[in-house]
Amino acid sequence: MRWLLWTLLLILLGCGCGLSGPQEYQFHGPTMGTAYTVKVVAAVSSKEAEQVGLLIRGVLASLEAKMSTWEPDSELSRFNQSQSTEPVAFSPEVVDVFRIAQEVSRQTEGAFDATVMPLVEAWGFGRRPAPKPPDESSLQMIREHVGYHYIEIGKDNRVRKLRPDIYCDFSALAPGYASDCIIRALEQRGIRRCMAEVGGEVRAVGMNAANQPWKIGILRPVSDETDIQRIVLLDNLSVSTSGDYREYHIREGKRWSHTIDPATGRPVEHPLASVSVLHRECAWADAYATALMVMGPEKGYDFAVRQGLGAYFIVHSETEGFVEKTTPAFDAAVK
Repeated sequence: MRWLLWTLLLILLGCGCGLSGPQEYQFHGPTMGTAYTVKVVAAVSSKEAEQVGLLIRGVLASLEAKMSTWEPDSELSRFNQSQSTEPVAFSPEVVDVFRIAQEVSRQTEGAFDATVMPLVEAWGFGRRPAPKPPDESSLQMIREHVGYHYIEIGKDNRVRKLRPDIYCDFSALAPGYASDCIIRALEQRGIRRCMAEVGGEVRAVGMNAANQPWKIGILRPVSDETDIQRIVLLDNLSVSTSGDYREYHIREGKRWSHTIDPATGRPVEHPLASVSVLHRECAWADAYATALMVMGPEKGYDFAVRQGLGAYFIVHSETEGFVEKTTPAFDAAVK
């Protein structure tokens, strides 16, 4: 699976301890092979805050039980293990993720593809290291087992494989979807000021403890640095970042990105270092960020402009270090 990038730095603004009125509570822990952080600003007691923490953990545990690929009994794992091409009934959340994945795949002509994991594994970015890069013959064979068009969602919300050997992985949008689910659960509990981050994918609503929009830092795309490249303010908005600077291999003097282009079956080789996407829903931001990272700085930028996406590109430049490029929708959102 794509190990989720820690490309966003949450800027802490203090917990408001000792102040009357709403207080800031923080919850964090492991989930989905990564970690989560949730901040809630509310006038609740410590006992009520404990219940909020239980609610958050319950949401995440439920999602893992449905769409984890490392838990053999999850709904998605059973689907992957099955050789049947008959329609399968899933929980509503899994169908939601399938629908988002398929729509972004359709829009991007396959730049986003939830079935790409066999190629990721072949290049050594999965659970096991690969002894050497795959040759063209091997890539061709693997590519025959990859393709979002091999997944079909029926009008009855049942999902079927058109090939029995298709393998689906939601790691490129499940963290964003989890952030969405946490925020919805908190809002249903009456909490309107909160921020949820799962694996670096962030959604926030309302004001933070300082009565300001939530401040989220986008990191400078250098593997050994934690400097902030840009700050965005979120209020009822999400941000997701995808990049090539945390996960890569160096083999025989060549740098291989963990981002695999489903069209070629190979790691991308363009100069895009990272891309951040703003969207009302974090799952969509997560999937779009992955797709734009596959497309690269020119094709990805043109697509983002056509779709009206708020996108922030950081591009490697041999002469200038990094060059920033933003879409009109991004500029309008961060004014």
